[in-house]
Amino acid sequence: MVDMQTAPPLCEIPDRIARLKEQIGSIAVNAGRDPEAINLMAVSKYRPAQAVREALSCGHRLFGENRVQEAAQKYPELKATHPELTIHLIGPLQTNKVREAVNLFDVIETLDRPKLAQALAKERDRVGRCPEVFIQINTGQEPQKSGIDPLVADEFIKKVREEFQLPLTGLMCIPPANEEPAMHFALLAECARRHGITKLSMGMSADFDKAICLGATEIRLGTSIFGPRPAR
Repeated sequence: MVDMQTAPPLCEIPDRIARLKEQIGSIAVNAGRDPEAINLMAVSKYRPAQAVREALSCGHRLFGENRVQEAAQKYPELKATHPELTIHLIGPLQTNKVREAVNLFDVIETLDRPKLAQALAKERDRVGRCPEVFIQINTGQEPQKSGIDPLVADEFIKKVREEFQLPLTGLMCIPPANEEPAMHFALLAECARRHGITKLSMGMSADFDKAICLGATEIRLGTSIFGPRPAR
């Protein structure tokens, strides 16, 4: 694994991305999967725009951000020069930020309640477009964490598709820190299988190998690429 203990100089970011892609490919092949089916998402939360530019310099184009406000400050200029850049929202979305999020993100991974689905559908009707959406499932049923309860996930998936008619393409989860992540990845994969959902956003710097083995299509890596998260 890439050393995550020290923040690299910005010029090392392309090398880290290259090594991670090699690791991902090796893990995928050993798991009997096509490496091309797995996307590396560079999580740029609290990182400066220059760090993103270094990642862009080696051809990387997929990024994840946790906060609408931070992404709005960082990405419009970057997207103007790199229109093929893709941004996923991977943090909680408040309904009063929906308009801005729909305008900025290509994928919203954190749909987790009917009120938010309704707000997204309303904005879609207003502007005539909507990003892809993933449903975030709180596989550990943690009260402090966002995500739909897995016990009602099937019903919510049906509601998102049939009532709100949103472009649902994936599921996302963040396993509890103190539990074996594989069982949570397996739960998410099984839910996706039941509903014919093909994209799974799961796996971070400490556990992406297990996520790949259990079907992840998007893995979210921040510290492995950019080093330890800077103080806010």
